[in-house]
Amino acid sequence: MTLQIWKHRGSLNHTRAKIREGRLTVGFIGGSITDARPRHNWPEPVIGWLAEQFPDTRISVENAAIGATGSDLAAFRAKRDLIDRGCDLVFVEYAVNDEGTPSEQRGRSREGLIRQLLASGRRDVVLVYTYSSGMYEAMASGSVPETVAEFERLADHYGIGSVWMGLHAFEEVKRGLMRYEEWLPDGLHPTSRGSLSYGKSVIHYLRQELEGALMDASDAYAHEASNLARGSELPPPLDPKCWDDVFELPLESIRTSGAWTIRRWPYYEWIDRVLETAAIGARLSFEFDGRGLALGFDFGKASAEFRYRIDGGEWQTEKRERPDWVSADGWYRLSYYGDDWKPGIHRFEAEVIHGNRPDCSGTNFRLAKVGVIR
Repeated sequence: MTLQIWKHRGSLNHTRAKIREGRLTVGFIGGSITDARPRHNWPEPVIGWLAEQFPDTRISVENAAIGATGSDLAAFRAKRDLIDRGCDLVFVEYAVNDEGTPSEQRGRSREGLIRQLLASGRRDVVLVYTYSSGMYEAMASGSVPETVAEFERLADHYGIGSVWMGLHAFEEVKRGLMRYEEWLPDGLHPTSRGSLSYGKSVIHYLRQELEGALMDASDAYAHEASNLARGSELPPPLDPKCWDDVFELPLESIRTSGAWTIRRWPYYEWIDRVLETAAIGARLSFEFDGRGLALGFDFGKASAEFRYRIDGGEWQTEKRERPDWVSADGWYRLSYYGDDWKPGIHRFEAEVIHGNRPDCSGTNFRLAKVGVIR
């Protein structure tokens, strides 16, 4: 089997029209490999190429990638961090960070994210896949890792292009153009050289897609109209339970007992406010209308655990892993409680506990998001 780096499924018509208009907003969402803060990750050469290639177009960038997060959190962030910011072209990178998530769950969150981005018909989406050492055996034998294959099924269904950046870099190593340690010294996070390889593969894709982008204006707007018409009628979802209809419950609607405050959160740009306590025994409760629930936290080694129950059932205790790389706080972590409940009104209750674990050094409970799946 011959593995493919680039798959062109339809054209970036909306992007071409925006280039012709002179204003293009490019969005990125993914994990640490895409995060803007290291200043050397693969979006940087891609942004640089776009700015050089189209100097008369104002390029705006919305990089919404966050390390150690997956497509589940992204499905709840798409509106705030990409759609409401007017992104015309969005790159989605979660093949690596979703690897440890069950197939059904990641399929639903990925498809929900894609459908939200495509729903208006006013933007283009490109899927990009990076690499982790767990993919080696499959790729070395000419197979597609399951996390990538599942994304490709979605790409086929929605007619959106994809770039297997990890395969491009893998092939460079096989051809002797780059040493493995120049690419991934820790087996996951690329150096500047590895990020450049990833970026070059995306630039190659964009060069093919955007050749002649500064076409006659009438042609550009005709392409945009065609794109809008297609986008307004998405195909039926592969999974009817995908997360395309989600919303956030306002923190003000949560009932509390004990010492709680709602605080504007200056420590993490992706979190606007948190509902916070450090008091053992503090409680909260809320009702919501939906079929599933996920909670987002500013989490770390100083975070408290809690016990919870749903619809008056048995109390259960959270026991969240705290890897060695985790600091006292600063990990935007999502806790998922299911999406197969009977649609309707449900009740969630929680009580803060210390946890009494050697890797649990504090009692901070910082709830940043109550995400409901309908």
